[in-house]
Amino acid sequence: MRLRIADCGLRIGRARVQAHDDLPLPIRNPQSAIRICLVLASCTPVTTRPDFRPDPRAPAAILNARPERVTAELANLVAAESLEVARFNVRDGYVETAWYDTEARRTRHHERDIANFAVTVKIRFWADPYVPGQTRLTAEPVYRPRYDPSRPERDLEVILSREQAGYKIADKLMARLKERFGVPRAAQ
Repeated sequence: MRLRIADCGLRIGRARVQAHDDLPLPIRNPQSAIRICLVLASCTPVTTRPDFRPDPRAPAAILNARPERVTAELANLVAAESLEVARFNVRDGYVETAWYDTEARRTRHHERDIANFAVTVKIRFWADPYVPGQTRLTAEPVYRPRYDPSRPERDLEVILSREQAGYKIADKLMARLKERFGVPRAAQ
């Protein structure tokens, strides 16, 4: 039977003693290893936000509220505007609507339901911490000029112009949030 003496890196065989430099580092207190594993497991990078940032041309505003409050209120306003929330997470500060046909005023759940790509929009909102007690809210109203299943959805999306109905909806939602929470003097 071989025994390992972890403190000095020796192995005791049947009749001889060998020194090994390639032995793994010993864990002297197994509870510390369990704590390390728990800390690493609690710091998981899992998020509901997409893996891309908002378009730099997307409208943004600074609000006098924490991101959690802004996100919760935004989800209520989106639903009140007859838009369907596709993805929503208060902790991540992210709200995304389903595809919405601005002419028919209906939500479209599948690409096969979309009749006119030019008027069917999706609006994404990012609520990021700005300074303590303030939020930088970015609204990204997009449409897809065509459907191509061989390419990622994001590659086909285009930001709406100010004159289009989807942009006006996003602008209206941001105006309501500015009324509700206020804008800091420095951002006016």
